[in-house]
Amino acid sequence: MSEILIDLQNASIRRPEAIALQNVNWTLRTGEHWAILGKNGCGKSSFLQALAGKLSVIGGTFHHPVGALSEAVELLPKDFSFNRIVASAAQFYQQRFNSYASDEVPTVREVLQNQMRPVGTISEASVALAPAQYGEDWLTEVADWVNITHLLDRRLTSLSNGETRRTLLARSLLKRPRILLLDNPFVGLDVASRQRLHETLNRISANVTLVLVTTPDEVPACVTHILELPAARIFLAASREQAPPPAAIDSGIDPVLLRRFGQNPIPSDFENAVKMRRVSVKYGAVRVLDSITWTVKRGEKWAVLGPNGSGKSTLLSLITADNPQGYANDFDLFDRQRGTGESIWDIKQKIGFVSPELHLYFPQELPVWKVVASGLFDTAGLFRKLTDEQTNRLELILGLLKLAELREKRFGQLSTGQQRWALLGRALVKNPPLLILDEPGQGLDAEHVSRFRDLVDELCQHTDRTLLYVSHYAGEIPRCVTKTLRLDAGGMTEVATN
Repeated sequence: MSEILIDLQNASIRRPEAIALQNVNWTLRTGEHWAILGKNGCGKSSFLQALAGKLSVIGGTFHHPVGALSEAVELLPKDFSFNRIVASAAQFYQQRFNSYASDEVPTVREVLQNQMRPVGTISEASVALAPAQYGEDWLTEVADWVNITHLLDRRLTSLSNGETRRTLLARSLLKRPRILLLDNPFVGLDVASRQRLHETLNRISANVTLVLVTTPDEVPACVTHILELPAARIFLAASREQAPPPAAIDSGIDPVLLRRFGQNPIPSDFENAVKMRRVSVKYGAVRVLDSITWTVKRGEKWAVLGPNGSGKSTLLSLITADNPQGYANDFDLFDRQRGTGESIWDIKQKIGFVSPELHLYFPQELPVWKVVASGLFDTAGLFRKLTDEQTNRLELILGLLKLAELREKRFGQLSTGQQRWALLGRALVKNPPLLILDEPGQGLDAEHVSRFRDLVDELCQHTDRTLLYVSHYAGEIPRCVTKTLRLDAGGMTEVATN
């Protein structure tokens, strides 16, 4: 008979600010592997955090005969809070691009072996490192599983979004947990990395019990059971294909609000949004971008594609004026050569921007309305009083994105998907002539991805608004996109008109 590992009966899960789930009845047994499905804000991440002992379970019963949770259960973080702990040299978004080569930032190997020096260490000789936590053979095997062998001696801040995700997974696997909890592990990974992760999870499922939050199209083959929240519907994974297909998703876009939003945009008084001439970015011996020559004309809609680590985020950081190597390169932004006296605020005023890195470093204590309103000033917070016109603009975008009900909630109280939706509102609020959307669907459920894609189409299709859109999922790319730039290993491999 299979052993009960974790058992919740008539239990409720409490977050600091409110009850996240009520009357949960769920049992995990040996030989089972579970996928947790549900819409944004339904309590999926809270469920995993409770299983890991990081949230309170009140009422009912909560048994975990596997022993101490901290020893038996490993939770793979849903975000990059890990970076804040081990890479304090990167404390805010722009600093990522300043600290690539900093000697103070630990390497991937040092992080995985728990051999990091204290923050502020001046002389390496003054600190004796602890012995390596794992044998080299085990480190090598796990690194190969998740395809980070070539990253072991790279500084943590030089990793792309997807490379960081794979490093986090390696850190968890090295501990040999009995139960591994994964919160959206496929988010941010390119096609090849997602396939490799599927293979890894299927391989380790013989020795580790898996419980993962994921999407219906990313359920690993090893999964035996599915739990849908918040209704707590349970069924065998094998029967999932027999379930009725999802209902068609209404875009939910209010045409009246959309017309109002389109009024009074920031003027598109330029011919070329971007014009790069043999642009290169190098950190130490690593060439992140290699001789990029690329022009984006006003009104063009581009998909910027490429595998993890191909240089996409670095390319965008030059355009958003966040990368200091912009001054060492020859390119124009909005018809003005970079480094000829313009301020970064002159540039940012014309750009609406969202990215996984911006999400990482955004202040958690701000209420939603201030998160959205901060996009009017391109700041990570609201430091001035809004004018009547700006207040109207804020209320318009809150209504358009259906964020009004969340307006007073703190950013940190939202689910990951709700946080991303708020940041999308921040990118749109000033109605900019250039939208740069770096994996905007990350953390969104299928309904919100569809709604945002349709919204971008409506905003861009019949205007001279310029769009740069990054995604690893072809189905997320708006229909208005007509051009493609493809990068690989820092170089351009394709520039095409669709």
